[in-house]
Amino acid sequence: MKVPVIRKIVEQYSIQQLRAAEEALLDERKPEIEVEGEDEGEQLTHVIAAITILSDVEQHGVDLRTAMKQYFERVRKSIS
Repeated sequence: MKVPVIRKIVEQYSIQQLRAAEEALLDERKPEIEVEGEDEGEQLTHVIAAITILSDVEQHGVDLRTAMKQYFERVRKSIS
């Protein structure tokens, strides 16, 4: 998981575009949007992270920076 990649796609794409990319990757197809990553698994990780962050912005009314910070804090806690 690469933070700069997630930040880039969060800022460039809508949640609908990201969900379409998620479906494409799950169906082993190339997404219509550009998602960096070493393989499809890493690309999917980036897309899912971006979807989660944008969902937090929409549902909880937090700004993008706060939503990203909260997401990465949750990730850190889950792996420690």
